[in-house]
Amino acid sequence: MGPFNPGQILLIDWRGDALPKEPNKLRPCVVIESPDLFDELYPNVLVVPLTDDRTYVIPALSVEIAPSPENGCAKTCYAVSHAVTAASKHRIGTVTASQIAPEQVEQIRLQVAESIGL
Repeated sequence: MGPFNPGQILLIDWRGDALPKEPNKLRPCVVIESPDLFDELYPNVLVVPLTDDRTYVIPALSVEIAPSPENGCAKTCYAVSHAVTAASKHRIGTVTASQIAPEQVEQIRLQVAESIGL
């Protein structure tokens, strides 16, 4: 499965075997990996989750995503950059044609770097 484009929105299925404090539902996520770095055979994809629940949002480490025809969001949501994860491609429920803007991907990547102290 793949390759995926940076900014592409995938639905990741965390239901069933999620551990405590992990998502336990179908969650939209934004691909942030570079296709130049990861071979199509790599079993995971680097993503940042999207949420509309401000409880999970640290403003300095999140990117606001306003609804648009390109991203397919029905309401304002947030890319939670500090929650970056390598999700197994087996968890991908749906590959959408929706994506966020390249500037938003760049902002997320900068926030991920800041989250890990780079």
